[in-house]
Amino acid sequence: MTSHRTPLSALERGAPFESRHIGPDAADQAKMLAQVGYGSLDELTQAAVPEVIRSTELLRLPEARSEADVLAELRSLASRNQVLQSMIGLGYYGTFTPPVILRNVMESPAWYTAYTPYQPEISQGRLEALLNFQTVIADLTGLPTSGASLLDESTAAAEAMALSRRVGKVKEGVFLVDADCLPQTVAVLRTRAEPTGVEIVVADLSGGIPEEAAERGVFGVLLQYPGASGAVRDQRAVIERAHELGAVVTVAADLLALTLLTSPGDLGADIAVGSSQRFGVPMGFGGPHAGYMAVREKFARSLPGRLVGVSKDADGDQAYRLALQTREQHIRREKATSNICTAQVLLAVMAGMYAAYHGPDGLAAIARRTHRYAALLAAGLRAGGVETLHGAFFDTVTARVPGRADEVVALARQDGVNLRRVDADHVGMACDETTGREHLAAVWKAFGIDAGAVDVDELDAATGDALPDELLRTDDYLTHPVFHEHRSETAMLRYLRRLSDRDYALDRGMIPLGSCTMKLNATTEMEPVTWPEFGGLHPFAPAEQAEGYLTLIHELEDRLAEVTGYDKVSLQPNAGSQGELAGLLAVRAYHRANGDAQRNVCLIPSSAHGTNAASAVMAGMKVVVVKTSDNGDVDVDDLHAKIAKHGDELAVLMVTYPSTHGVFEEHITDICAAVHDAGGQVYVDGANLNALLGLAKPGRFGADVSHLNLHKTFCIPHGGGGPGVGPIGVRAHLAPYLPNHPLQPAAGPETGIGPVSGAPWGSAGILPISWAYVRLMGGEGLRKATQVAVLSANYIAKRLEPHYPVLYAGPNGLVAHECIIDVRQLTKQTGVSIDDVAKRLIDYGFHAPTMSFPVAGTLMTEPTESEDLAELDRFCETMIAIRAEIDKVGSGEWSAEDNPLANAPHTAAMLGREWEHAYSREEAVFPGSVHAADKYWPPVRRIDGAYGDRNLVCSCPPVAEYDE
Repeated sequence: MTSHRTPLSALERGAPFESRHIGPDAADQAKMLAQVGYGSLDELTQAAVPEVIRSTELLRLPEARSEADVLAELRSLASRNQVLQSMIGLGYYGTFTPPVILRNVMESPAWYTAYTPYQPEISQGRLEALLNFQTVIADLTGLPTSGASLLDESTAAAEAMALSRRVGKVKEGVFLVDADCLPQTVAVLRTRAEPTGVEIVVADLSGGIPEEAAERGVFGVLLQYPGASGAVRDQRAVIERAHELGAVVTVAADLLALTLLTSPGDLGADIAVGSSQRFGVPMGFGGPHAGYMAVREKFARSLPGRLVGVSKDADGDQAYRLALQTREQHIRREKATSNICTAQVLLAVMAGMYAAYHGPDGLAAIARRTHRYAALLAAGLRAGGVETLHGAFFDTVTARVPGRADEVVALARQDGVNLRRVDADHVGMACDETTGREHLAAVWKAFGIDAGAVDVDELDAATGDALPDELLRTDDYLTHPVFHEHRSETAMLRYLRRLSDRDYALDRGMIPLGSCTMKLNATTEMEPVTWPEFGGLHPFAPAEQAEGYLTLIHELEDRLAEVTGYDKVSLQPNAGSQGELAGLLAVRAYHRANGDAQRNVCLIPSSAHGTNAASAVMAGMKVVVVKTSDNGDVDVDDLHAKIAKHGDELAVLMVTYPSTHGVFEEHITDICAAVHDAGGQVYVDGANLNALLGLAKPGRFGADVSHLNLHKTFCIPHGGGGPGVGPIGVRAHLAPYLPNHPLQPAAGPETGIGPVSGAPWGSAGILPISWAYVRLMGGEGLRKATQVAVLSANYIAKRLEPHYPVLYAGPNGLVAHECIIDVRQLTKQTGVSIDDVAKRLIDYGFHAPTMSFPVAGTLMTEPTESEDLAELDRFCETMIAIRAEIDKVGSGEWSAEDNPLANAPHTAAMLGREWEHAYSREEAVFPGSVHAADKYWPPVRRIDGAYGDRNLVCSCPPVAEYDE
């Protein structure tokens, strides 16, 4: 018998999850620490993190649990949700996600771990998928230019309001909203309008534009098509009258209805907005879903958000890229047209693929089926003596039941169907792709009709459609071959694989983007997202049906408050930009409640991300820029001067910590104190929170409010450029001003600023990811992850320092979680540009770090804690090899015009041609330690961005262009 005995308790625990999440093991950490010059992680922490902000207490979080235990806990939470057949409607509908799309897009790391396509040569699959989405939106709305998605329908309507004011002829006046618009959209519009001085007027426009509104002036009009009540109205006369008044007209339209109804463009609309959720994307208790916006051609260059365009590469071959990037916030800052710096790419891809899989005929068939169920539902109600409000509708029926609405809704709920209580006298019912005959029977029964006496087939034969003849669609749509070639599962499966093979995502290798924190999105964290108990819940379902969800939400709020040192957290903002806006609106409301309405100046360091300035303007604030000193810190002298100059006008300082330059600034507490002494508030941008968890708490070292990027620090994947979640944490005095929601009182305080998202808890469908991450890691695991992230960044900085200058460093020559590699002097000496380096990294099998932000001509590099030492070394050795290549250009061995950097990236197609370069084929495509068997081949050569902007094409090009 062996004398060695391992206790059962240790065997039961197994390997802690942190050892799966954190790439370098103990031995590798020791090697890295030796390179950096420290003996332990704690010793490095003491040297890197200023003592004045360092936390001494451990995080008060539940002890870390195993992956199996956490999944079991999530199963228990999911079981406490009650998923009924939803007929609530209001922009959220049951849908059937084709399994080939569910498995090979939503659940595929090749799609969900990719980053925003800022390196388009290695994002061609994603960009093609987004171009498909844009084509779907443009075709169905009848407007030629669609963006690559917005955050949701309600915020898309708010963006349309801002666009209307900016581009329209009427610069004053009101924004006129039809009373039949979605209530959550109206609420978001009010939140967004008030700080910028826009007046919202809600009126019944079924009889035209009221004369009193016309006399005041109208710069924009919003119509819902079909309306929230279900009504389908011919809006042409209203639109024509609005145009006579000089207004820009937006139609919020249901995409499925548009397969049967005349398009907004043909009705005369200038802008169309809406949601693509019912195109195969689960409701997920409110999100994430891809909102959309399409515009007339004359507004294309003012479109907010991202736009995929067609360009060409160095060989003249067709290639895709993000178009018109000069509109982005990091360039325009406070002059930006919007604070939206992201999209809902993963969900837009799903919606576009849903359309490609079904094609125009399949989509129309789903729409006709949905409409028939609604028509039969209404006919059965009328036959049973129940009054319905509208004779023309698509999928939603509103019934009048004086004083009985609560009773009807409760009876339907008993039979497994959720209806919408409009008011005490009216009930709304929406049919969708998942509606069945049994659901009609349950609804009829709830209204007191004997469902057994209704023969559905006889009713079907006797009931006509309820769509007006004058609004039936007659034009063709989705005619491009992509919507006809992938109808079989085999074809769709291969199409998805072909596109994903053209992309570079975390499943291939490291994406060392500074500030973007591309780290492990563990499968255990991802798995619950597609469980029906989480995915199938309507955001306006009764709270008692979402007990498990609400428990998860409140626990995540509390745990995020603990790790950040704040008193309260709101999870509603569905992107970091929306978190910024919500936080600044809370500050604004606080000042106004204190009688300090004059406080409207927002101080922002010159190095800040551009969304900060754009968000401040949207919150009704005036941006004042504070200088950045030579070492990358906030210029404290200039800060004090700006504080003194603006006195009692100071509202808030927005500062990123650690700084955008990747440094722990030592003066952060003094900076916070100076702002507080002047009566202002401090907003700490949480983009770099991955350097703080377990080491320091913004809410304890002087900040009043922060947004947190759950798609960065808390492991929600970037999804190729979305989804994201940007919740805000606040200290107690700002808690009364957190976002709330008119349809879910539990979502925020009664005194709140209003909703910043269409759904009460924003993108609730992906919150299980962050909940699971915190639960798996525990307090000690989060702290260690942060320490290893800081170690990894310093390891790269030390290894590359002999070859490239590292631009900024803090105390003891250390960086935080990222380092800035400076290429500017090499560019001056050799002509090799930062673009050349970024594209050459592709040949070595890497995604480039963040280019030219916050400093032009540099690479901001963040390795995160999830990359192991082998991958870190592969990156360092690649950068060292590229430096040697730059030296060859500098020495004249390679010419400035013909070298592997200038011609990068190199495609497989180049190898089949006559080789006329001064360097070999092997040097081009197999540099360094790149092996042929593992080679990532970019599908296109370097893309000509300027050509794409000059020749703007933003939907699927004609087939003839493919043939060419």
